[in-house]
Order: sequence, then C-alpha cells, then structure tokens
Amino acid sequence: MDLYEAIKERRSVRKFNPDPVDDGLIEKLLDAARMAPSWSNYQCWRFLVVRDEDKRENLSRSLPENNPAAKGLVQAPVVIVLCADPSESGKQDGKDYYLLDAGLALEQLVLAAHAEGLGTCWIAWFDEESVKKVCSIPEDYRVVALTPLGVPQKQPSVKPRKDISEIAYREEWGQSFK
Repeated sequence: MDLYEAIKERRSVRKFNPDPVDDGLIEKLLDAARMAPSWSNYQCWRFLVVRDEDKRENLSRSLPENNPAAKGLVQAPVVIVLCADPSESGKQDGKDYYLLDAGLALEQLVLAAHAEGLGTCWIAWFDEESVKKVCSIPEDYRVVALTPLGVPQKQPSVKPRKDISEIAYREEWGQSFK
C-alpha cells in the first residue's frame, strides 16, 4: 500500500473479528515502530504485546465506563501497550519529549498495521496505575497509550478533515498558506 494511501484511509477501529494475528506480522509492525525518529535517537519507547484474554479484559477496566474504545480491547486478539521512559528522552522549555517520541513510534505502527489490513485505535484515556498493575510495568516507565490490534469487523467511514487553509499559514500566523 502506498504511504499516502495508508495515511488517507487509516481510521480508528473499535470492533474486531476474532481472527488471530501472527507473531511474525506483529514483529513486522514493531520493526516499523522502532524506526521512528526520537530525541537524540534514545528510542525511549517500549511495547508490550498482550494476547491473554483475562489481561485484555482487565486492561479494558482501566478505561472509564464511557470510553467507547473499551470493548475493542476485549474483542481484538492483541493489545499493544505503549510505554516510555522519560529519562531516555529530552525535556526542554517545559516540554516532555518522551510523549512525542512514543507518539511517533505508535503512529508508524498504526500506519503499518493499516497497510497490512489490520485495525487499531489510539487510546490515551485510561487509568495509568491500573494498566501498570495489570502488566507489571516498572514505576519509572509511563504508559502513553494502548491500542487494540486485529482484523476490523468493518472499515469506518472517512471523517471530515479541516481544509489546508484552516490549519496552515505562510510566513506569519494568520496568513493563509493557500
């Protein structure tokens, strides 16, 4: 699949078929993720691959009841837990770059998964301490995101996006790029 096609077609998937995902394919996705850029190439990210049904159920309980992504964590055959060590990244002007580093890596995983016909859904609304407990994650790591991974029941429709003229400027703020 062409990169631009993957970017335009990728959608958040919250309903999955029970089809298993091969370890070789997961390794391919993790390899795509590890190629992401990071602060001074420190690569602060860590990925925890969770297949166990009880753990996935417990991870779903770490989400607020009204988070629509919770069912996907149980339905999908795999959940990827994205963690990062803040000490393995930079902090400048009050900005913690481990979040950006980890986000770049997960975006590459998400795009690679879509290119392989799999669905994902970036989840950042959860109780971090609960996730750490379920997965025995060390205290010095932060849980940045979760994503279910599996074959989508259906591909969600394209959502409207803002026009370039609404989000991009030329030379000065407010001066339209177009």
